[in-house]
Amino acid sequence: MSDEKPLSKETSGREYLRASFHPSDRLAVLVRNRKRGQTIQRITTAARIAEPAFQDWLLYKNDQDSCDIYVGMNALKPGASTRTKDDIQTIRHLYLDLDCDGPASLAAIQQSPLLAPANYVLHTSPDKFQVVWKVEEVTREQAESLLRAMARKYHADPAATDSTRVMRLPGFVNKKYDVDFVVRAERQSDRTHHFLDFKLPLDPADSDPRPIRTHAARTDSRDSRPLSQSEHDWAYAKRALARGDDPEKVIQRIADFRRQDKSDPVYYARHTVMKAQAASSQRGEDGNDSTTDGTLPARDLRLPERP
Repeated sequence: MSDEKPLSKETSGREYLRASFHPSDRLAVLVRNRKRGQTIQRITTAARIAEPAFQDWLLYKNDQDSCDIYVGMNALKPGASTRTKDDIQTIRHLYLDLDCDGPASLAAIQQSPLLAPANYVLHTSPDKFQVVWKVEEVTREQAESLLRAMARKYHADPAATDSTRVMRLPGFVNKKYDVDFVVRAERQSDRTHHFLDFKLPLDPADSDPRPIRTHAARTDSRDSRPLSQSEHDWAYAKRALARGDDPEKVIQRIADFRRQDKSDPVYYARHTVMKAQAASSQRGEDGNDSTTDGTLPARDLRLPERP
């Protein structure tokens, strides 16, 4: 790649922000204390996050308050105060979270002729990585379809395939485990990639996860609101169960994905999958998409009592 600049081996958090985003990009920063189950979200510009005062605050929360530090990977709309799909203005990145057999998955990605060269590899803990590609002129639908296909082929975390996903910010300590681990970023490319640079075949299951609405819902003009994230979760569970995925694995994926949003993500995920399973059973009986909150047979999933 003779047209690329010489690359430094490691990149600081501030350099990572400046190289990965436009200064005016509005990003979500998450500061999460796992032990207390508390999450602070701040939405501000990339330039502001890279300022010394903001970095000092993040360092204090990371060091003194044992918080994990994350940053949203895509730019939010002006005035957005939440981090939902409807708040996404511009797709800036594709990314994979390699938390199972990380070295083998990373090697497969780096050797693959189907993928553009990654811009960064983040070392998030021993043998676990986050791989980041900087992109432009990619729609949200294209990005999420590619992310799902990439996660499936390279055995990445399927929960980390949403355009609203936050990833770890380099230079801060991973507080998830008993032993602290400083997150390091290796810069591997300066290129900005495009959708056609990724040659991975897309499966129809990788398309927009919104469920098909029933005729009654389509004809009701009042039902034009965007789907909530809970509805997306329910639709994903129905789709995964229909293709034969293990319900317990579906529960774990949803729980991992909503861990930053729910006080008891496993309980929420199990309840969602139970409803999806019940709805699928109802559809099989009467041929439509109506849902039911009926009790499942004993052989199916059981919802534990909340503490």
